[in-house]
Amino acid sequence: MKITRLTKRRFLKRTFRTAQIIGEEIGLEPIKEEKIIEIDHGVWSGLLVDEVKEKFPKDFELWLKEPHKVKFPEGESLLDVFKRIKDFLEFLLENYNEKTVAIVSHTVPIRCLYCAVLDIDLSKFWSFGCDNASYSVVYLDTEGRNVIQKLNITCHLGDLYVESHEAL
Repeated sequence: MKITRLTKRRFLKRTFRTAQIIGEEIGLEPIKEEKIIEIDHGVWSGLLVDEVKEKFPKDFELWLKEPHKVKFPEGESLLDVFKRIKDFLEFLLENYNEKTVAIVSHTVPIRCLYCAVLDIDLSKFWSFGCDNASYSVVYLDTEGRNVIQKLNITCHLGDLYVESHEAL
């Protein structure tokens, strides 16, 4: 198992536990990869959506309308995450080309991945559904002919499905 050097950012336990469960089912150990961890929300970290709306109303509105223009105080911007994701995709193409890879991550890096895969502007960030415990299937091509084959699939959740449209 390869674990990359960790900086001040922490891997969220829930996400890594999900990766472990998947790994147990298919006989593989998950790899912690810093490039695909959630955005650092800075001063918003640990707050509920209602608390963010109350304490940072203008910033929250900007996050919903023009997320590509937001830089979280003491945190990251969407562009920071996008750059990490682009680096990660290059790593995948160089090291896992023509192989199946399961990526377990969070809504911000996943939406950035969609933008990167389709080579579209981060202003379209909210155009993709990304519910909790959903899965998507993405085909990466070394020639840039990338395809999102399945997007935000949640039918496996049955009655456990909960919309996450209010998440940060």
